[in-house]
Amino acid sequence: MAAVPKLASRVLLSFSAAILALGGWMHTRAFGRTVAAVAASNLEPFFGKALQALWLIDSATLLTLAATFIAIAARPALASRTVLALLAILPAATATLLYWFLGSFLPAHMLLAAAAFAWLAALTMTPVASKES
Repeated sequence: MAAVPKLASRVLLSFSAAILALGGWMHTRAFGRTVAAVAASNLEPFFGKALQALWLIDSATLLTLAATFIAIAARPALASRTVLALLAILPAATATLLYWFLGSFLPAHMLLAAAAFAWLAALTMTPVASKES
């Protein structure tokens, strides 16, 4: 019966990774519009460059977290349930900030779903047996 929670956690984590990878890809593709918006704005150069950097930093974070979740789904011993639950805070916190500043917004919904899938994966994950030193 332990195989069901193990499979469930891997599937949930894979769903989370897929959502994050899609979000990272979509975010990266939209970078050109961000550059154009900055160029057409009256932002000081520092803030325009900072916005562009933060835009790509978010894309890199989404793609890196997706890769991390895929690695954990493939080899659950790479992370404990606690570590996985802590990693799920990243998309949850980002979603919260998007809701706060932008309101109801598809990317925020995607991040919230990714966080929920990752958190549920942590709950259903078979605990990693600790090795005594």
